Amino acid sequence: MVAEWIGWVATAAFASSYFCREGRSLRAVQGGAAMLWIGYGIFIRATPVIVANVIVAAAAGYSLWKSPR
Repeated sequence: MVAEWIGWVATAAFASSYFCREGRSLRAVQGGAAMLWIGYGIFIRATPVIVANVIVAAAAGYSLWKSPR
């Protein structure tokens, strides 16, 4: 039940990223959603979900760090 809620919140967070007007906020929201997906993947023991979202979270974090402020 908890895992299901984490998945729904992650889905809502990712979907909300489409309403971001600035690239920086888009990457921040997508990075946060990826972190939720990682939690979901851990909860359901799904390595592909975990690995895919570690890559997404890392890319979002890196692009936030490297982008001009």
